[in-house]
Amino acid sequence: MNPKLLFWIPAILRLLLVIAAGVFVAWISSPLEGLAVVALILCAFLLTQLYYLNALGNWLDEPTSTRLPDGWGAWTGVFARLYRLRREDERNQAELTEWLTRFRQAMKLLPDGVAIMDDVLFLEWCNPAAEQHLGLKLDKDRGMRVTNLVRHPDFIDYVVLGRYEQPLTLSFRGRKLIAQIIPFESRRQILVTHDATETERIEEMRRDFIANASHELRTPLTVIVGFLEIAASEPSLDAETRAAHVKLMVEQGHRMQRLIEDMLTLSRLESVDYPLRAEQVNIRAVIDDVVSEARALSGGKHEITSEVDAPDMMGNAEELRSAFANLASNAVRYTPAGGKVHISWRAVPEGLQYEVKDTGIGIEAKHIARLTERFYRVDKSRSRETQGTGLGLAIVKHVLLRHNGTLSIHSEPGQGSSFIATFKQA
Repeated sequence: MNPKLLFWIPAILRLLLVIAAGVFVAWISSPLEGLAVVALILCAFLLTQLYYLNALGNWLDEPTSTRLPDGWGAWTGVFARLYRLRREDERNQAELTEWLTRFRQAMKLLPDGVAIMDDVLFLEWCNPAAEQHLGLKLDKDRGMRVTNLVRHPDFIDYVVLGRYEQPLTLSFRGRKLIAQIIPFESRRQILVTHDATETERIEEMRRDFIANASHELRTPLTVIVGFLEIAASEPSLDAETRAAHVKLMVEQGHRMQRLIEDMLTLSRLESVDYPLRAEQVNIRAVIDDVVSEARALSGGKHEITSEVDAPDMMGNAEELRSAFANLASNAVRYTPAGGKVHISWRAVPEGLQYEVKDTGIGIEAKHIARLTERFYRVDKSRSRETQGTGLGLAIVKHVLLRHNGTLSIHSEPGQGSSFIATFKQA
């Protein structure tokens, strides 16, 4: 049925009933009393309408579905329709609130910064990553112009020129950021920032690694190729010279072999294709092997002692032996003849601890933080004399990472060094 008829038919029926009541009273009493009855009923209707009109006005001040009156007469249908509309609005609002909460939660978890601005670059919202990248505080900076908050000449030029097709790379607050403004809607813009600091650091490490590896391989190859060219061009070399050349080529070949083996070991330790297969490791046997290798490398020039006063541990025996041997061989190489090297394995409150302590030349504090970098050497000439590859401590670091261990270094120039590997045990 037509909604208009649903309203007017009851209204006309109620009006007819009022008139009928007045006519009935006038018939049994007098016309004046009949008019009085009609007037009283109409006044009651009017007061009822005013009551529900006031209730509607009060409800509109706080329009919630739980506060809506039941109504009477035509107001029943009005309030019923308002109730359905309000319930639908509340349901839509709840969905929008849920989606907004999810959106903000997702934006908070993004590693990239996202800032929403209006068409004149006033900040409306940003996620925590953007706050960290650009030094913003949403509560304090909302409604402020972004170019007043990010005071960087390159960024301001980028904004002024409006060439947003290409991203902007800038150094800001000690980070390398890639920023780009993306217009959307008619009066909104999004500023996206990506922290490329770690990527740049990894790329620099890769370039350094390639350069250092090429340099390390070039020297022995140059020696070997040079001697081969001499041998080819001068077949009449005397036996003594030829033997000296062959000896040097063998030494350089062994040097290249050690370097390649260490590079392969490091690559394997970093690869996810070689997960750690833990087993019970006989630490005393491992340290006995390490001490034997250290004494062979020393050739009797150092006093090398060991102490094992802790239980075995779970891990990979070959990897641990490699790490322990690298620390011990470094101590021997950088300790002058007559010095002491002490190797110990003991239990500490933090777990199990392997320590190599020497009385060698020591290390300046400025070098300690970089010792585990690939091919980093404090004294390059001495490292080559001792036939080091420059990858030993990098191997140690990755072995410890795979075994839930940490490396700490204590050293003073001229006083010796102490390398401590601590393993946390469950």
